[in-house]
Amino acid sequence: MMKRSDSRILTTHTGSLPRPPDLVALLNKKELGETYDQTAFGARIARAIADVVRAQADASIDVVDDGEHSKVNWMAYARARLSGLEEIDAPVSFRQTTRDSAEFADAYEDMKVMLAGRSGAIVAKRTLRPKAQVCSGPIKYIGHDEVRADIANLKQALNGAKAEEAFITAISPSNLELYYENRYYASNEEYLTALADAMHEEYKAIVDGGFLLQIDDPRMATHYNRARDASIEDCRKFIALRVEAVNHALRGIPEDRVRFHTCYSVNIAPRVHDFELKHFADLMLKIKARAYLIEGANPRHEHEWALWQEVKLPDDKILVPGVVSHCIHLVEHPELVAQRIERFAGVVGRERVIAGTDCGFGTSGAGDEVHPHVAWAKLRAMVEGAKIASKRLWGR
Repeated sequence: MMKRSDSRILTTHTGSLPRPPDLVALLNKKELGETYDQTAFGARIARAIADVVRAQADASIDVVDDGEHSKVNWMAYARARLSGLEEIDAPVSFRQTTRDSAEFADAYEDMKVMLAGRSGAIVAKRTLRPKAQVCSGPIKYIGHDEVRADIANLKQALNGAKAEEAFITAISPSNLELYYENRYYASNEEYLTALADAMHEEYKAIVDGGFLLQIDDPRMATHYNRARDASIEDCRKFIALRVEAVNHALRGIPEDRVRFHTCYSVNIAPRVHDFELKHFADLMLKIKARAYLIEGANPRHEHEWALWQEVKLPDDKILVPGVVSHCIHLVEHPELVAQRIERFAGVVGRERVIAGTDCGFGTSGAGDEVHPHVAWAKLRAMVEGAKIASKRLWGR
C-alpha cells in the first residue's frame, strides 16, 4: 500500500536529480556508442546512486529514488532497452514549431543563442548526433539486465538510509511514440500497443522488485502545444487513446504501487499555450495509478489548485503537486511552500497530499536546468515548508 500523509505531509520529487559531471560524461559515452569500461561504468553508477540516495535522506525527503543516475535522461535511456529502435540520418521530426515558439519566435531565438553560449556551464554538455530516432523493426523489451541493475543498485543504496518509500521512474508508451517515429508498424495504434506491451515488462519488474513505479508522461500535457492545428477536443481524443495504452501497459500491476507524472517539460519559456489542467484532469484520473504528480508551483499553474474544488479526486487517490518549481531559478521561501501545500490540503484533505516538485532537476545537458546547488536548496525548502504545513494542519 502506497503511504499517505497520515500524520504529517510527506515529501518526494519527480525523479531526476543533479548528476555529477563525470557521470554525465560516462552516460554520454554509452549513449553515443563510444568505447567505455563496462565494469568501471557499473561501479560508478552504483556509487552515484548510493550518494544521491544518501543526499535525499540527509535532506529529509521521505519518498526517494535513484535520481535517474543510470540514465542519460528520462527518455533516451529506453532506446537501449527496446529492440526495433535506431538512429538514422534524417531530420528530427518531433522538433516542430510549437504554439508557444510561433508566438514568441524572437524570445525563443534569443534563448537558443543564450544556451549556445553556455558551453562552459555547470555540467558537461551532451554532444549527441543530430539524427532522427525511428522504429524500424518489431518492438521487444530487451532491457532486463539494466532494469535488474537499477533495482539492485537502489536496494543497496537504501541500506541504512532513512526513507519512507522508494520509487523508480519509467517512460510512458506515448512518449516513446513521440520520440521514435513509426516506420515499421501498419498503424500508430498497432505501434502504441507494441510499445505498451514492451514497457509492461519494465513496469512489472520495478514493482516486483519491491519499488513504487512512476510513469513519466509529459506528452499528456504537452501535446496541445505541439499540435498547433488541433482543437481542445482533438487533444482530448488523442490523450484518451494514450490513457488506454498506459493502462494496457499497467495490466496486472496493483494501482497502489503506481505514481503517474505529467508536466510541461523543462521549458523555461513564456508557456502561454500550456494545456490547462482543467482540460485533461478527468482523463489523467483514468490512469490506473494511486498518485498523480502535477505542476503546481510555477506562475502558469499555481492557480490550478482551485480546480480540485470542482474536480472530484477519488477517495483512494493521492495528489503530489509541485510546491517548488524546476523552471524558476529563485529558491522558494518555506512559508510559500507551506501555503501551497495547505491550499491543496484544504480541498482534497491533508492525508491525500504529498509535497513534490513540478518536474525533475536533471543535469543531462539541456542547458537550461537550474544549478545543482539551487536544485538541492529548493528540495530543502520543500522539506521545511512541509514541516511548517504539518504543524498547522495537525496542530503539533
